[in-house]
Amino acid sequence: MVRRPLTAVTAAVLITAAMAACGGPGAAPSPADGTRTVTHAMGTAEIAGTPERVVVLDTGELDTVLALGVTPAGAVAADATGTLQSYLGDRLDGVEQVGTIQQPDLEAIAALAPDLILTNKSRHEDIYDRLDAIAPTVMAERVGVAWRENVALAGEALGRVAEADAAMAEYRAKAQQTGARFGDPSQLAVSMVRFTGESIRLYGEASFIGTVLEDGGFGRPQAQQVAETFTEVSAEEIGRAEGDLVFYSTFGDEGATDAATVLGGPLWSRLAAVRSGDAHEVSDDLWYLGIGPIAAGQILDELATYAP
Repeated sequence: MVRRPLTAVTAAVLITAAMAACGGPGAAPSPADGTRTVTHAMGTAEIAGTPERVVVLDTGELDTVLALGVTPAGAVAADATGTLQSYLGDRLDGVEQVGTIQQPDLEAIAALAPDLILTNKSRHEDIYDRLDAIAPTVMAERVGVAWRENVALAGEALGRVAEADAAMAEYRAKAQQTGARFGDPSQLAVSMVRFTGESIRLYGEASFIGTVLEDGGFGRPQAQQVAETFTEVSAEEIGRAEGDLVFYSTFGDEGATDAATVLGGPLWSRLAAVRSGDAHEVSDDLWYLGIGPIAAGQILDELATYAP
């Protein structure tokens, strides 16, 4: 056989193919590599493959990863009681507590050998470097009102974008269906009252529960139509909690709040919603601490039970 000399074009093609096969400059990342660069509130994180040992350091991140089909290796409690959100039930089986939101236990986190840590800048900006030294750490910018964007960020970090999209599509459909059960929900003023050890809070539009009500098309009382997470009122100002439907809850130790005094007092009993039987106590874990797709769905289910 006569061997013909290589043309310049043929040689270039062969050299390019060889470089690609060897992973040379300009080569596309190998699918086996699977490393993703995720941009977040504190910069970027390089995440290899599919994380399997995830630690979450806020209640919203816990709800979200479970909604996306991931059982985290570790999670923090909302307060010193040391309990995780009760509404999550047996989804929490196998999840180890690693401190509280206010004081994550860094030694316990490191002992779990995580391959991803999820939290947010609002809570843990000051310990980001220490967390990132343990495992790639992805921080959302803030909590509450931004929970829908945070689900998308978690989906990206976990390599579960399709699952995140599906969870939010299901939520949006349920929100519309729930609102429709009330006819014109925009004509219904839904009031949100929360008793904490620090204050009595009326929750506004820029909050987790505010976004859930908004997505369902519900109206809000004038006092709660504010672009803030919440406003504080005194026991003497509880009349500002008036609404067509009033939902109230207590965070932490009820004895450390004004709940008993207010709920047993004359001003509360004068609210039209109280007199008509339209004031209802709800789970603080669910309505305020959940901050994720599972909580949002369960809130909508509960709201639907009050439809006429």
